[in-house]
Amino acid sequence: MDTTIKSALISVFYKDGLEPIVQQLYSHGITIYSTGGTQQFIEKLGIPVVPVEDLTTYPSILGGRVKTLHPSVFGGILGRRELRSDLEEMAQYKIPEIDLVIVDLYPFEETVATTTEEKSIIEKIDIGGPSMIRAAAKNFSHVVVVAARSQYGELEQLLISQKGTTTLEQRKKFAAKAFEIVAHYDVAIAKYFANENSDYFLESVSQRKAMRYGENPHQAAQFFGDLSKIFNQLHGKELSYNNLVDVDAAVQLIVDFDTCDAVKGEAVFAIIKHTNVCGVASRKTVKESWDVALAGDPESAFGGVLICNMPIDEQTAKAINELFFEVLIAPSFDADALTILKTKKNRILLEHHSSSLPSQQYKSVLNGVLAQQTDQGNFAKWEEMGGRPSSFDEKPNLEFANIVCKHLKSNSIALVGNKQLIGKGCGQTSRIDALRQAIEKAKQFNFDLNGAVMASDAFFPFADCVQMGHAVGIQSFIQPGGSVRDKDSVEYCKEHQLAMVFTGTRHFKH
Repeated sequence: MDTTIKSALISVFYKDGLEPIVQQLYSHGITIYSTGGTQQFIEKLGIPVVPVEDLTTYPSILGGRVKTLHPSVFGGILGRRELRSDLEEMAQYKIPEIDLVIVDLYPFEETVATTTEEKSIIEKIDIGGPSMIRAAAKNFSHVVVVAARSQYGELEQLLISQKGTTTLEQRKKFAAKAFEIVAHYDVAIAKYFANENSDYFLESVSQRKAMRYGENPHQAAQFFGDLSKIFNQLHGKELSYNNLVDVDAAVQLIVDFDTCDAVKGEAVFAIIKHTNVCGVASRKTVKESWDVALAGDPESAFGGVLICNMPIDEQTAKAINELFFEVLIAPSFDADALTILKTKKNRILLEHHSSSLPSQQYKSVLNGVLAQQTDQGNFAKWEEMGGRPSSFDEKPNLEFANIVCKHLKSNSIALVGNKQLIGKGCGQTSRIDALRQAIEKAKQFNFDLNGAVMASDAFFPFADCVQMGHAVGIQSFIQPGGSVRDKDSVEYCKEHQLAMVFTGTRHFKH
């Protein structure tokens, strides 16, 4: 059913983009009702406007907290035009029909982001706005509701092309968006007040972006969020679902290395494949770090996601350019490096400008959602438990290996020599199998394991991993500890003068 807009109520916090709409409403002879600052804005345009106080016969009171909460306003929005009884009541109480509601919401989220002053935050909890939006959306059979300035352009075009007339389908579309906006707003407020014992899953993320497909081509997918807060995309195709999953793994890894004393002041380069680290190294220069990281597993690096904690220079870009990869992430790129790397049109180049990541992570399981704190921190303690303390040279490698192991799928083992990943086993159903895989990887690329260190994401349930590692030349180990049979591994280390560090922090990753 088409309806013609005869009257509109406008009350908005943000005035930018509003003028063309007001001009269109005036050109179609539509009566405009308004409040406060919006009323003054319209009056300055020289356009007639009726103060809401003329409808309510009450002024704005309580410092502006109450101005539209009145039957004359809500009756005009909620009145059902097809019901004679509603029309008769509206006539009896001199309530005009309101066909268009343009109302946005106080900037609650923006206020929370810029201040901790509770009084200022509380005053940005909108009451009348959400109420009017919900009322107009509920009565979409007769009323158009615009709940955000992002919709101003769409409304303007509709007013121009349809001369103030709207269809039921259009009104229902605006209503659906309005309910989404209010729902998001309410979740933001609830999250501000919530504690860890909230009975509800309080998350609402805006800015939907459709992916080409999901994990596989037959799966539809979307991303919700604002990647521009973390990256500037300098080149390449749109990030895919799998790209984003690997980019997330890469960023989490490099953030951990940012706080690692073992690599302080050095260039860390990492290669990620299916969320696992397949190559990582730390060196004085970016080029050397790249060369050594790639040497750890040049076979798996093909088609991977690359990340570095330092700017990419021309020399490094030339070396990287020889490899097919999906994404390269760095804090910046030299101009000559960009010229080289942009020679492949689909290659994604991301300038990483923020390491601020959420403190919570979620996973859908069965008919619900798992929520947990992110795995922050690398070790709770550094307890020497072996036959000797770890040496000056071993300590940075143990710390390095512990971080790498944290970012491998469980069960996982990382073998490290001279701050280079030289062997890894991940995603295995037993820890000893993860070690076998790590040793085979090291042998595949001719690494000498004598003097290397071993990290495990969880405790050694038996002494077998320590024994197997020692047999190929490993002299020091790092693990969380906590097994009822810790003494088996500890006693073996003591018997053979091997170093073993307990961290007290398990790093399962499923």
